[in-house]
Amino acid sequence: MSTTPKRKTAIITGGTGTIGQAMVEIISKRYDVVFTYHHNKNKATELEQLYNAKSYRCDITDINVAKKIAAKHDCDLLINNAGIAQVKMFADITELDWYKMMDVHLTGSFYFSQAVLPSMVSKKSGCIINISSVWGVNGASCEVHYSTAKAGLIGFTKALAKEYGPSGVRVNCIAPGVIGGGMNNSLSADVMDSLKENTPLGRLGTAKDVAVASLYLAGAEFVTGQILGVDGGFGL
Repeated sequence: MSTTPKRKTAIITGGTGTIGQAMVEIISKRYDVVFTYHHNKNKATELEQLYNAKSYRCDITDINVAKKIAAKHDCDLLINNAGIAQVKMFADITELDWYKMMDVHLTGSFYFSQAVLPSMVSKKSGCIINISSVWGVNGASCEVHYSTAKAGLIGFTKALAKEYGPSGVRVNCIAPGVIGGGMNNSLSADVMDSLKENTPLGRLGTAKDVAVASLYLAGAEFVTGQILGVDGGFGL
């Protein structure tokens, strides 16, 4: 008698954000999804019901949170997606601004990756995907702390891929370009039009574009240590 194979489990941080919601939807097609969120309980509940997912309201910069979630769920795919953004002149960035930016993007990714890796290594398989940004590749004026944090994720990806490749664990990174909605809602229409004009494909990206790329990397068994630009050519 044939049995249905057990579905693998994906943990996604920042599941109620614009990209996070698309991640939960797309990744749930092949994985049982567990996601974290910091606020927006109503959206988290909606996503749970729509995609049979499990959510945790938490602070990803608390190491105990990552350990507890990893202990409850045997993770096969980790997507370090949680992030914040801030447009600010370099001279006006405060110490708190700086540390908060680094904590959410880098410390959170460090904690969750370290928490899930022992299980992945024991199975000799697993995949970690870090969500960076085109600004982590090219840098952005008035977003020095954001660009620095996202660039850090690129270095984190490359180093971790080399260290854990022999254990069968793949680590890749996505660098989205300008994505409509979400963090970019605060930008003026003129700025958004300019960004669109400077994108060779002539449009802004969507959260689904990033989510589909994540699903590709999750299944790309001979791809590791790569930075995939999902930017419509903006980063060229």
